[in-house]
Amino acid sequence: MANKITIKINGETKTLSVNPTTRLLDLIREDLALTGTKEGCGVGECGACTVIMNGEAINSCLVMATQADGADIETVENLEKVAPELQEAFVDNGAVQCGFCTPGMLMSAKALIDKVPDPSEMQIKTALEGNMCRCTGYIPIMKSVKVAAEKMKKK
Repeated sequence: MANKITIKINGETKTLSVNPTTRLLDLIREDLALTGTKEGCGVGECGACTVIMNGEAINSCLVMATQADGADIETVENLEKVAPELQEAFVDNGAVQCGFCTPGMLMSAKALIDKVPDPSEMQIKTALEGNMCRCTGYIPIMKSVKVAAEKMKKK
């Protein structure tokens, strides 16, 4: 039996019928065709599926779609409109290698910068601790978040 939910995703309100066993990740990727959000581990350990829900970075693989009813959700596809500085900083500072973790990293960074416009190194580390990267060694990612935060403060 399907449940009706209404979500605001990337600024657009949608009413959808979802199966009670559908994860938010699957709703985003399959039903809404927003494939920037990735599935990595499927158990909330890697952060590849991170989206922002009601201002908080969350693992969309751990949230049922029905739990998102009434929520305001932001995916990586929205960054081009609202925070292109983040994407630019990741590219300019070598924070993108294979790219699999990048959408989740970007969303965790955006959630942090939305709350803390001038984050410290420790705040950046804490915000990204749920996101795994096997390629970069994290230093370019941390630098990118700092650079993006500085650029975003100026706009």
